[in-house]
Amino acid sequence: MRRRTWVIGLVVLGGIGWYLFRPELLFVNKKVNEELAVVPAASATDVSSAGATLPATLVAGRFHSVSHETKGTATIHDLGGGHRVLRLTEFATSNGPDVRVYLVAAGDATDNETVTKAGYVELGKLKGN
Repeated sequence: MRRRTWVIGLVVLGGIGWYLFRPELLFVNKKVNEELAVVPAASATDVSSAGATLPATLVAGRFHSVSHETKGTATIHDLGGGHRVLRLTEFATSNGPDVRVYLVAAGDATDNETVTKAGYVELGKLKGN
């Protein structure tokens, strides 16, 4: 009886651990490809080759790896009317169960202390890696 209780307890703890840490998500490779929104001509600055009007680019920067292998470009576009969108292009990073995007008010965030001192805003979870 005592052995059975141990086995049941280990199975329950294993199930809880699996649920909390979701290790299978480390092996998921999900690509996301979304179109950039088109805005009215009055508020846009760029015109694509197809004649569609693209949102104005406010700022862009390249990722570099610190604690995880990451590459690509992040661009903030002005959609007009006070709306902005962050677009990640040619982006790739290591996967995990809860990968999130943060905007950090620092020139180069190389460690947690820099991020904490500079301040940050969480934008949410990544849709893919």
